[in-house]
Amino acid sequence: MKDEDNDLVDQICKQTPFYDLCSSILHANPLAPKSDPKGMALIMVNDILANATDTLSYIEELIKQTTDKDLEQQLAFCAESYIPVVKYILPQAADAISQGRFGFASYSIVDAEKEIGACNKKFSGSSSSSLLGDRNSIMQKLVDVAAAIVKLLLNG
Repeated sequence: MKDEDNDLVDQICKQTPFYDLCSSILHANPLAPKSDPKGMALIMVNDILANATDTLSYIEELIKQTTDKDLEQQLAFCAESYIPVVKYILPQAADAISQGRFGFASYSIVDAEKEIGACNKKFSGSSSSSLLGDRNSIMQKLVDVAAAIVKLLLNG
């Protein structure tokens, strides 16, 4: 049974743009229903939510610490991008997956991706881009993986 479970995780992760990331998250989660693609999509969305929440806290800390007005504005813009992702967009995506509303889940995930992308663009080319670059990059990858899994669910 165990091998079959791992095979399904592998089959699904191979259809995402970041196989290693997908596989490591799904294999690391002891609660992962490894024979249930819907459960896998939920785990990915919850992982994105945990990362987004952590990134938002990090942004809020940076805002408190900085004395640079321009940087403060860039960070505030990013906080405003991440707040709806954490408070509404990803929780709605998780609910939609649980309810089998994969079209809405897909729409929500794309929405989260746009918000994270907007934050990323705010920093691209600036000397402070490294502050959030790694975090935004991982978020982008996680969202791409979740979007790919939800797309598989959507296409049956």
